[in-house]
Amino acid sequence: MVLPPHPALHIPDTKVALSTASVYPANTAIAFELAARLGYDGVEVMVWNDPVSQDIEALRRLSDTHRMPILAVHAPCLLITQRVWTTDPWTKLVRARAAAEKLGADAVVVHPPFRWQRQYAREFVEGINRMAGETDVRFAVENMYPWRYRDREMLAYAPGWDVTEEEYRHFTIDLSHAATSRIDALAMVDRMGDRLAHIHLADGSGSGKDEHLIPGRGKQPCAELLEHLARTGFDGHVVLEVNTRRAVSPAEREADLAEALAFTRLHLATPARVR
Repeated sequence: MVLPPHPALHIPDTKVALSTASVYPANTAIAFELAARLGYDGVEVMVWNDPVSQDIEALRRLSDTHRMPILAVHAPCLLITQRVWTTDPWTKLVRARAAAEKLGADAVVVHPPFRWQRQYAREFVEGINRMAGETDVRFAVENMYPWRYRDREMLAYAPGWDVTEEEYRHFTIDLSHAATSRIDALAMVDRMGDRLAHIHLADGSGSGKDEHLIPGRGKQPCAELLEHLARTGFDGHVVLEVNTRRAVSPAEREADLAEALAFTRLHLATPARVR
């Protein structure tokens, strides 16, 4: 959905992208196809076990074929991607930066290290800021959450899941992760301030699970955040990173992604111009 020009509305230039993770377990090519058909402004590539997501030339062909710019690259930081590209975490980030530069993306999304990556974790804050100073690509470190099992809580990330406790140059806020953490997402946005560079938009119920619901289906302040971004001159991208695994058919997945895009465009339109 594209809102028509209206003198009473301010519609910012913020681009709305689809994370290729949003079509899982379908592949990267499907994500490009859907993003183009539904009217997204671009894609964020999740580098994972799909070989296409790891191949710069294959990604460039998909981008050209579907006329879908690649706006961001998500480095392979997940448990299931520990052997993607390499097992060395710094090499992963170097390759993610190179992919972003070659594909024209202006952001690399990075998770904090796992606690058992001890040497990497000790060097992470200084190292990520050093790498950020070597490129125009923003390394946007993403908020995570404590792991829970029954009544126990495990701190799985180091230096920590609350990235605002460290002096990173740029942040990604993920509202599903905020729900899982059971924190106030808008308060975290305030702490991030002008270092907020990237948005992973998804909803959550506060159940303790990382749900990545379609915006508007949970309890997170998705609408309020979008309205805040529109009024404050946010210059990054909003990326829909949602879970469509429960969709019973490709048509239902497509409808979910269309709903997510419509919600985002609606709430990015505000009645007051940025001053």
